Amino acid sequence: MASLAVEESGQSKVRSVSVDLNTDPSLQIDIPDALSEREKVKFTVHTKTTLNNFQNPEFSVTRQHDDFIWLHDALIETEEYAGIIIPPSPAKPDFDGPRDKMQKLGEGEGSMTKDEFAKMKQELEAEYLAVFKKTVSVHEVFLQRIASHPVLSKDNNFQIFLEYDQDLTVRRKNTKEMFGGFFRSMVKSADEVLLSGVKEVDEFFEQEKMFLVGYHTRIKDSCAKSDKMTRSHKSQYFWV
Repeated sequence: MASLAVEESGQSKVRSVSVDLNTDPSLQIDIPDALSEREKVKFTVHTKTTLNNFQNPEFSVTRQHDDFIWLHDALIETEEYAGIIIPPSPAKPDFDGPRDKMQKLGEGEGSMTKDEFAKMKQELEAEYLAVFKKTVSVHEVFLQRIASHPVLSKDNNFQIFLEYDQDLTVRRKNTKEMFGGFFRSMVKSADEVLLSGVKEVDEFFEQEKMFLVGYHTRIKDSCAKSDKMTRSHKSQYFWV
């Protein structure tokens, strides 16, 4: 059971919603609390585990939407996961609709009776809460799908996401800089090869071709293996 804390216009409200896709008792993840602010949502990600690769059996961290996107992109970009179905990233929180309606309601308060205003306010608050519950649940389901996968659940970035008790912004930045430096070094190497002569150019692109052929072969093999495992264990590879 997940308890949601909603903050809007200086008021706090607590509601609950049940979202549970955890099937492996060794790694249980949920989002018991979340705080909605004007421009962002802060999710409290709670983990309970018996796995030895974690430092503690139970812990919680605070994460924002961009952290979830970083984790999703890290999984997508991992070559070893070619052929594995990566859970789709959760949608970006969007509360503009309910907030705009609340603003217009406030502007038109003078033209309504007290009862009409109270009724419309209650309806809009319920609409906002429904959007908030959905936002929290899709982020929670994303993590639970990863946790239930026999391969993705052991990913190092996933462990960092769950366990690192500081802001992930620095880690996300370092990852981008690392990949940026890698691609810049590739461009520099290609430029140096082009300057060294036609023979070296041919050798360079022949190596690149061999790499791509090998890479696509691994993808094909992974897909074939995944299809075979899917037929035997459908529940592990099809996300609900």
